[in-house]
Order: sequence, then C-alpha cells, then structure tokens
Amino acid sequence: MSLLASEAPRTALSWKLLPAALLAVSGVLLFGVENDLLGYGLLVLSLLTAAFIDRRLACHLALIAAGLAIISLVPLNADLSLGHMALMGGALALAVVVPWLVSRFVYREKIIKFPVNTGRKWPLVAKLYLLGVVALGYFILPVYLISTGVYQNWPDASDPTIFWRLFLGVNSVGIWDELFFICTTFTLLRQHFPDWLANLLQAVIFSSFLWEIGYQSWGPLLTFPFALLQGYTFKLTKSLTYVISVHLIFDFVLFLALVHAHNPAWLPIFLY
Repeated sequence: MSLLASEAPRTALSWKLLPAALLAVSGVLLFGVENDLLGYGLLVLSLLTAAFIDRRLACHLALIAAGLAIISLVPLNADLSLGHMALMGGALALAVVVPWLVSRFVYREKIIKFPVNTGRKWPLVAKLYLLGVVALGYFILPVYLISTGVYQNWPDASDPTIFWRLFLGVNSVGIWDELFFICTTFTLLRQHFPDWLANLLQAVIFSSFLWEIGYQSWGPLLTFPFALLQGYTFKLTKSLTYVISVHLIFDFVLFLALVHAHNPAWLPIFLY
C-alpha cells in the first residue's frame, strides 16, 4: 500500500499549479539560462510551497527535483571524451534510477513505469507517423543546424572514434530523455494535473535541457513541440518502446545531418 494519500482530483486551476510551475521555471534557469543560484533557489521554493499545499504533490515534485539536481551537477554538452561521457552517463542514469527507487520502495507506489512489452501491435497510423518523423527530420534539421551554426555545438565526427562516440551519445541521450521527461516527470505530474497541463510543464523542462545540450538559437521552436508530441504520444500509446522509436529515428536523422554539416561532401543527401 502506498504511504501517500489517495489520488486527488486533477484540476488545472488550483494552488498546486504554483509549485509545479516554479519547478518548471527552475529547469529553465538551471539548463536554459544556466543560473544555478536562482535555479536551485526556485527549486527549493517549489518544494517548500508544495509542502504547504499538498503533501503528495510535494513528494512527487521532490522526485523530479532530485533528478534535475543530479543532472545539473555535470556539464551538459557534447564533450565526447571518455571521462565526460562516463560522468554524464552516470549522472543521467542516477537521475532516472533515484526517483524510481524512492517511488517504488519508499513511497511504495507503482506510478513510474517503463512499459516496453505492452503486447499491443502498432496500428497503421503509428507506423505512418514514424515515416512522418523521418520526413520532418530530413526537411527541418539540416536547415536548423546549418543556417544557425548550432551544429558546431557537436564535435566534428570525421575521426572514426568520434564518429561512433557521437552516434552512441546522441542515441543514449535520446533514450534517457524519454525515461526521465516522459516516463518520470510527465507521469508524476499527471497524478495532479490534467494531461495537457502536465505535458506543458514537462515540455518546458525537456526543451530547457535540450537547450543546454546544444539545441540553441531558435531550437526551442523545434524542441518544445517535439517534447509535447512525445508526451501526447506516450499518453496515447502507453508504450515506452514506441516513443523511444520515434526519438531514435529523429535522432538518427540528426546524426546524419550533423555529420553532413561538419563535412558537406559527406552524405550530400539533404536539401537546405
């Protein structure tokens, strides 16, 4: 039996929105603005405010805050040295594992789940959507990366070692995004708010994280809708496998576009 109180009605306009919004804004400050002082301050204020408003909300926001705090301790960039990859990989892993462990064994809840084998076949529309993701990535990513110059936030992959590390890094972060922002953050927020509002809140943090990773300039106009679509897709499919498939397909196009941006003679397949 859960140690927390039973689920309360999910409403958009309530005092519970205040601490949740503060938490989302703290993500912007920590990752988008990179102001740790204000970011941590707002993170703490979010939890203190939630503690006065709703105990269950405070416990769930604390899980999200723990993940945010852990990943804020390491530089979030595309440094592909083995040391940095190990450090960042360890932090990202802890940011998922710690909330899951606390939720499952301290709170005694089974809210955070990672549904891989759902037993459901993907309908035709889901398969067509995957093709649409390829098309969107093909037409949008090269224009975005090259016209803004943000491709330089990722290293040149002309060296074979860097090539494969970049491929591994791009895909690993893509998988982690779904584990933390969708299966953890979105899922916890859905316990307290309507799905559309929980999705908006997670998308704010999701796109802030991607900003620090390298999606800068007008990147949020791309990453924020993507985060919203991933949350909505997870709501519809209830499948981690599917949302990861969407993300990895998009990231594969991103990888090819990055290689081409650094070396235009390679993969001259893009239109921009």
